Amino acid sequence: MAIYIIRTAFNDGIGSVPFLWPIVKALPWLFLLWAIKFFFSGVSNKSERNMHGKVVLVTGGTSGVGEAIVRDLATKGAQIVLLTQHVLGDPFLVEFIDDIRQDTNNHLITAEQMDMTSLHSIRTFATKWIDNAPPRRLDMIVLCANTLTPSSKGLQSTSEGVELNWQVNYLANFHFLSILSPALRAQPPDRDVRVLFGNCSSYMGGDLLQITQQAQSLGKNANAKPKKAKADEAVAPTKFSPGNAFATSKLALTTFAVAFQKHLTTYKRPDGFPPNIKVLLVDPGYSRTPGMRRWLTGGSLVGLLGYLLTYPLWWFILKSPDMGAQSFLYAAMEEKFSRTEGGVLIKECKQRDFIRTDVLDEGKQKMLWEYSEQMVQEAEKRGATERAKAKKEEEDRKEEAQAEEELKKYKEKVGKKEKKEGRRRSKKSG
Repeated sequence: MAIYIIRTAFNDGIGSVPFLWPIVKALPWLFLLWAIKFFFSGVSNKSERNMHGKVVLVTGGTSGVGEAIVRDLATKGAQIVLLTQHVLGDPFLVEFIDDIRQDTNNHLITAEQMDMTSLHSIRTFATKWIDNAPPRRLDMIVLCANTLTPSSKGLQSTSEGVELNWQVNYLANFHFLSILSPALRAQPPDRDVRVLFGNCSSYMGGDLLQITQQAQSLGKNANAKPKKAKADEAVAPTKFSPGNAFATSKLALTTFAVAFQKHLTTYKRPDGFPPNIKVLLVDPGYSRTPGMRRWLTGGSLVGLLGYLLTYPLWWFILKSPDMGAQSFLYAAMEEKFSRTEGGVLIKECKQRDFIRTDVLDEGKQKMLWEYSEQMVQEAEKRGATERAKAKKEEEDRKEEAQAEEELKKYKEKVGKKEKKEGRRRSKKSG
């Protein structure tokens, strides 16, 4: 067909080729669409690393970018432990793991239950992990679990009384790594250990003023008379909303990641070797994930209809989950990060500077760390109280059910006895 068209154009002129000019006019537009898609798709990871035998803990690995990371690392032979809120016998989880094992030809894919909305669940798993002698092998932690409450739903809290965005995006990671840090520090000195935080550029819109200003006020003399705050002494925190809660949680996560790297670096190993743990913040960019879809739709059916109608637009300007995973894979495999210091930000497979330089402020890092420790303690106490209350209610229900069952058996027994005596009386009267 192509040879015939070329021969016709050669013999009869270019004008004889059917639909030539419409095609020529459409080519620039097609090239423009391709360029837009290419630009928004981001950069692919070119680094390689032998992942065979390496143990990787992953949160948020059952969907979106996290799933793409798990599939790629599993293909390269890594041993993956999925940390998920699902019960281990959940049909979805069982089928999901079977699919990954078959697709990647890697059977070293397992799961452990750890609900990021529950500090008690996190403590249960992390304590079980570190309560092992000798220490378990641990090469990498990938923290992809993430949530963004739709504005239509308003602010939501966990059963332990913590705002949902703050809990899942930040406090859960703080609590998890605080408990698991001994397992990280116990790894042999020749092991390249990395902790990858899933970050987002929205951290630039967050603020920690409610934490830092509160800590500053607590540090003042309690007997001092309160003075009227000057304009340059205090700034009003941003009005709390789902969007601000998400941005603030990401800012706190960024600040904590930098502080956590310093915490690991200052640790003096008993064997005298230098620290071998690198903390890397990764911004995957905006991707077509379930979380992004939930935010765009506002968690409503009308929003979902609008999303479906405008899907071609989102397909163009949002990355696929596989492309969103590329910066994570770069952070996991790039060889230079085994030699350089951690606490860096990676975006589009390239190391970037922090736009918010206050995340490097050691004073704010300390305030956030102390505030988070106190918050975890208070939330765990509330959670323990709620669990004790629920346990007591369950025991009361069981006792009531048992009492009702005993009463029912007693009535049946009395009824049988009365019926038997009635038969005896009728026989005597006969």
